[in-house]
Parts: sequence; C-alpha cells; structure tokens
Amino acid sequence: MAVTPQEVKKLRDKTGAGMLDCKNALVKANSDFAAAEKILKEQGLASADKRVGRATNNGSVFTQITDGKAAMAELTCETDFVAKNDVFRAAGEKIVKAVIFAGSAEKTDELETMVKEAIAVLKENMLLGKVVYWNIADNEVVVNYAHNGGQYCVLIKLSCDSSATAGKDEVKALAFDLALHAVAFNQTYLDRDAVDPSYLKDQEEIFTTQANNLGEKPEKVIKGIVQGKLNKHLSHICFVEQGFVKEDKKAVKLVLAETAKNVGGTIELTDYAYIAVGQED
Repeated sequence: MAVTPQEVKKLRDKTGAGMLDCKNALVKANSDFAAAEKILKEQGLASADKRVGRATNNGSVFTQITDGKAAMAELTCETDFVAKNDVFRAAGEKIVKAVIFAGSAEKTDELETMVKEAIAVLKENMLLGKVVYWNIADNEVVVNYAHNGGQYCVLIKLSCDSSATAGKDEVKALAFDLALHAVAFNQTYLDRDAVDPSYLKDQEEIFTTQANNLGEKPEKVIKGIVQGKLNKHLSHICFVEQGFVKEDKKAVKLVLAETAKNVGGTIELTDYAYIAVGQED
C-alpha cells in the first residue's frame, strides 16, 4: 500500500520523528496510523536504552501550581540546543503535570516512559532528576519561580494564621520576593533549628580555636567572639537569617514579622525547595 506525503507529515507532526522513520513505520503498518505510531515508540524506546550513560549536563526545571498542589521536576539532556527544543519543553511540562495529578514525588515507571519517549524523538540521552511535590493548605501561600529559562527553579511556602491572611496581596508579594531571594542566594538550611547539631559543634570548635589564636583573652571575651562568628556564619547559610534580597540590612525573619504586623496576622516561612539543573544535593 502506497504511503502519501500527507500521511508521513501527519505522523511526523504527531511524534516528532524523522520523515524517513515515519514513512518506514507507515509502510510496515500498512498505513495504519496508530500502529505506525506504536512502531515508532517501540523503536524509540529500544534506541533510548542505547543512549543511557551519556552525560546530561543541560536541561530545565519545570514547575506548576494548581488546585492546592505544587510541583517541580528536573529534566536533563546532553545539549543546550535540545534543552530549548519544543519537544523537550513539552515533555517537561507533561512530566510535571503528571506529578501534580499523581500527588507524589515518586519517580514512577509512567514518568520514566515519558522521558524515553522524548529520547526517541530527539535522539539524545535525558534523565529525570529531582522531583518535588507539595500539598497546599487554605492558610498557606505557595509561589514558584523559574530563572534563566528554568535553569534554576524554586518553590516557597508561607504558612499563615488564616486563609484571609494568606489571601492578602502583601503576603503573596512577599512570597514572590522570597522566591527571588532563594534563587539569588545559596541557602543550606531553612533556619537555625534545621542545622545539624554536630555541624554547629564543629563550627564552635573551629571559631574557638580561631579566637584563642588572637592572643590571651578572658573566657567571656572568647565566648563573645565565638558567638559572633557563629551568628555571622548562620546568617549566610540559614534562609531566615540572611539579609533580605530587597533590603539587605534586614534579615528575612524580620521582613516576615513586619509584613505579618502590617496585615494583622502571622506569617512563617515553613518550607522552600530549590533545584539548579545538574547540581548535586
């Protein structure tokens, strides 16, 4: 049975596969469109396995917030060219929507199949990297922000005393500013309580040695120097201790408190998630 150029184009538009691959699949399927599409997927999945192992240092992070749910998904690839491709972008959007629908950050077979289907079309190795999923309560504000085409992406969660407070424009604006802050600065911890006690102990020992090296000083002075150094260190690594991106003389926790007072409620930064393409934990 002869295959028409229109049929080949239709299959190419649907699958993104090469013209010759589409034609051969249609011939093999006797012009059965669904069967030809299946053949291309089967061939693509087989070839995808051959590409495993190639370095995937490029890509993008995709994010979505809808119906009380929020998600991010990192999809990496070999080249920057593919990372900007419409097929790649569509695959990433499809994956993050599936995460939202499933309500889980688990890397399921369904998600991995989506990745392999994109590999089949683009002929380049891809990997599903970090995946984040959150539920959003009525008294919570969650915002997402993608920077530099999705090279960096963040979710911010604020918990308020009520849904009324969470719905105020000032609170939403603050959440967005904190998302900008998270991308601009490198946070290791949310707050002091999240810091590993053993890490704090190690830092205190280091700062104590440094203070003792300054010369003989009273124990009270040594303790003051150590505490000062520790506070400064925590102001670099803890989100709420850092100087706010828009007003660096004020710590993030102070800006949260001031905004809460202005709107007549309480606001707490309770969680954040940050993904940079290709960055290890």
